[in-house]
Amino acid sequence: MNWKLEKLNNGETIVTSEKGNSMVPLIKSGQDHKLAPATWEQVEVGDIVYCKCRGRFFTHLVKAKNDVKGCQIGNNKGHINGWTKQVYGKVIEIL
Repeated sequence: MNWKLEKLNNGETIVTSEKGNSMVPLIKSGQDHKLAPATWEQVEVGDIVYCKCRGRFFTHLVKAKNDVKGCQIGNNKGHINGWTKQVYGKVIEIL
């Protein structure tokens, strides 16, 4: 099982990092950040969330919200990944 998902589902706030440049300059590749548990209903457009979209886990931006579809997820370079209600955490601090 995904350790981040397990910790967030247990109500824990975690420190993590991911490789990649899709969130630069908000989060640099390998930069630590804190994730607190959150659901799609609790986040707002512009928040950075840890979610599952189209079978993959992402730490990406909420680009839009819809009561039926959930959150539209995308990176900081303009790419849209899709819609999801599988939001598990929200970035509360970039370290």
